[in-house]
Amino acid sequence: MQVSIYNTMSRSVEPFVPLSSDTVGMYCCGPTVYNYAHIGNLRTYIFEDLLHRILTYSGYDLTHVMNITDVGHLSDDGDEGEDKMERRSRESGMSVYDIARMYTQSFFNDTGSLNIITPDITCKATDHIQEMIDLIMRLEERGHTYISGGNVYFSIDTFPQYGRLARLKLDQLSSGARIEVDENKRNPKDFVLWFTKGKFENQAMKWDSPWGVGYPGWHLECSAMSMKYLGDSFDIHCGGIDHVSVHHTNEIAQSEAATGKEWVKYWVHGEFLIDETGKMSKSKGDFLTLSLLIDKGFDPLDFRYFCLTGHYRSQLIFSWASLQAARGGRINLKKQIQAIRKASDDIRKPVASNEAQAILDEFETHIATDLHIPQALAVLWKLVKDKEIDPAEKLSLIENMDSIFALDLLQEERQEDDPVPEEILALVQKRTEAKKNRDFTQADSLRDEIREKGYAVKDTKDGVEITRTV
Repeated sequence: MQVSIYNTMSRSVEPFVPLSSDTVGMYCCGPTVYNYAHIGNLRTYIFEDLLHRILTYSGYDLTHVMNITDVGHLSDDGDEGEDKMERRSRESGMSVYDIARMYTQSFFNDTGSLNIITPDITCKATDHIQEMIDLIMRLEERGHTYISGGNVYFSIDTFPQYGRLARLKLDQLSSGARIEVDENKRNPKDFVLWFTKGKFENQAMKWDSPWGVGYPGWHLECSAMSMKYLGDSFDIHCGGIDHVSVHHTNEIAQSEAATGKEWVKYWVHGEFLIDETGKMSKSKGDFLTLSLLIDKGFDPLDFRYFCLTGHYRSQLIFSWASLQAARGGRINLKKQIQAIRKASDDIRKPVASNEAQAILDEFETHIATDLHIPQALAVLWKLVKDKEIDPAEKLSLIENMDSIFALDLLQEERQEDDPVPEEILALVQKRTEAKKNRDFTQADSLRDEIREKGYAVKDTKDGVEITRTV
């Protein structure tokens, strides 16, 4: 199966030809673990999961790497503001390390509920400070850095290809030697590799370095960790579309300036999930999380199904009505598949008929062509409704397709009337007491623990509702 993918670098759909014939290296920008992931973040990880599944379905030996940002990501991607971890620590009263642990676990709870495959390697920024220091030293040796105001900066003027991913023009970026927000920069688009002068006092996370005690710039970690695990050049780098103009542009500059090689062959970006007011963002204060969807009675796979209905390069508009429609579609699909299981005595037969093979070919064409998942989902519906294909062949095809969709299509739909275990009831009681004592951090932690065990809690005027999620 020949896979093709849209490459942001070329602005075109290209045949996927890996650097090595059978092995593929893929790096995906992971979460900054200072808060819960919002559902817009999770849409990006669902699209990356689909790409992961399609590549392995196609027979490639994939190594999938994802970072965990637990230091250095400032509230503005362009080196302004304060470290998001530090800010959350100040607001919550928790240590930055406890915050990182809590929200990392919450993130993986969410991705597990959505049937997102955990990457082969997940790497924390704080575990790779030496690799970042080594990378800065390579850049320093090649003449790409300068020190100003105590911080180490990357000079974009030393890298003529700067901005090609975002189609920026270097001569225009160089206009104006200084900007008001950071007078230490020679060029407004230069970026920090190492901070020794923090954006605020009492920085909790800091390390020794050749340039003084400090902490790394956010852009640095992805370059250092991806090259550690995938080499100086690898096949695919994924992320959200918002990373193109700054984060990924800066990653390319520092990586290729250090090695003198092309760093990444294919750049793949997912579009935003938005609501009626525009882009979802944690900076708005209130934002939608997967746990909120669960608290409102939705299954996590309702949200996954909803995301499958939109192409990853198109904006997808979230509303409660659209999520309800996705829930109805997913449940109806599973009911029809249960009828097929009954008709076939739950027996699967290899694809043999011309009709079944045609369905399989159509499905594979769609998934291989720049992840045309909505069209592939339509093929599944066509298969389910087909009156000619043997039910046992249908089951084989459905199982095959669900290796991509990951909707648990051949599992029984969960039953709502199962008794709630005593263990869960005890945790719910502890959460209620924590909320009564206004210990909301503990209440949130208990809610996550309950969700990890397969249940969701919802506060209502009549008390707490408990529902199964798996």
